[in-house]
Amino acid sequence: MQISFSLAKGKIDAVCGIESRGFLFGLHCHSFGSSFILVRKKGKLPPPIISEAYDLEYVSAVIEMCEGQLKPGQRVLIHDDLLATGGTTEAAAKLVKKQGGIVSQFSF
Repeated sequence: MQISFSLAKGKIDAVCGIESRGFLFGLHCHSFGSSFILVRKKGKLPPPIISEAYDLEYVSAVIEMCEGQLKPGQRVLIHDDLLATGGTTEAAAKLVKKQGGIVSQFSF
């Protein structure tokens, strides 16, 4: 049975934590019964994966997520340790949408 927890803006089915300090939030997800999904730099996750390229201030990068971890319609919170240019967070949101998830909240 999947139990969801709520934050400021409603029900959350899963949390995507962006590498690597964003993973610390995952400890709390399991205590509330929500799924936790790793979003990592290219080449760190086992296949099958989906990827998204993005631009930072001075460089380009790629982040990945394991394919099939989200069910269509699941409400997702994306968590990162800080917000700078927003490029990494935007790329994570695109990965969620590629799998049919709904980005409902962000936390930093």
